[in-house]
Amino acid sequence: MCFFWGTTYLGIRMSLETFPPLLLVSVRYTISGSLLLLFALARGIYLPRGRELAAACFSGCLILGIGNSALVFAEVLIPSGIAGLIVTISPFWMVGAEALLPGGERLHAPTIGGMSVGLLGAALLFTPDLGPHAVDSNLLHGFLLLQLGMAGWSFGSIFQRRQAGKAHPVIAGGVQQLAAGLILAPFALAIPEHPIQWSMRGVMALLYLVVFGSLVGYSAYAYALDRLPVAIVSVYPYVNAVVAVGLGWLFYREPFGTREAIAMTIIFASVAVVKKYSRRPAT
Repeated sequence: MCFFWGTTYLGIRMSLETFPPLLLVSVRYTISGSLLLLFALARGIYLPRGRELAAACFSGCLILGIGNSALVFAEVLIPSGIAGLIVTISPFWMVGAEALLPGGERLHAPTIGGMSVGLLGAALLFTPDLGPHAVDSNLLHGFLLLQLGMAGWSFGSIFQRRQAGKAHPVIAGGVQQLAAGLILAPFALAIPEHPIQWSMRGVMALLYLVVFGSLVGYSAYAYALDRLPVAIVSVYPYVNAVVAVGLGWLFYREPFGTREAIAMTIIFASVAVVKKYSRRPAT
């Protein structure tokens, strides 16, 4: 999950050369979700039903319908490596979602302080100087889109984690993927987007996202979310960011200099502080 999801930032950028954003997300998850559920049917594996099915569909719409769609739209505006770096603050949203939902651990001073420092580190990414036109509007809009996506992803993940069900987490993840793909399909058809610009690289990138991003990566995430503590599961953005930044520079020569390195260091350090203190009992 840590490695393959890091490569999907590049895969999304490449596939956007061929497919418009909503269609890309819808097709990707409709294919991957259908394949997983067809496999379950063929093997006679239990499928969610009733309230369990509704909960899986709802969390899938939050995690993937909102979370991944926001990432794809953000990559229209900003480099894939920078998107991966911004997503490293997603543990802040995980901690916040856990605190806001009933029964969650409330926030306290060290956690809030660590989150504040991390956001200052993120601010370095889109304030390169102090001139009157210092803020890159595309980068700022991409940053805000990613906040929406991380909020949806975090609330959906915590919600799904709290659901008791009989379905295997990988199969529940297949339901989530199919639900997200189908819910986005009407919007992809109704909202005008740029026409498909067919290319072998874009199609191969989409297939890579289906296989390694969804069937492998998201299935691993669903399984880990079910079996491991949130603090451990939320480590994956660190590796994602390193892989995404490296591949973005290698294939597209996306910029990554001193400012970005300092921002990454500040964000990583602040997330470490948040993780350390969020594991302490609330007082």
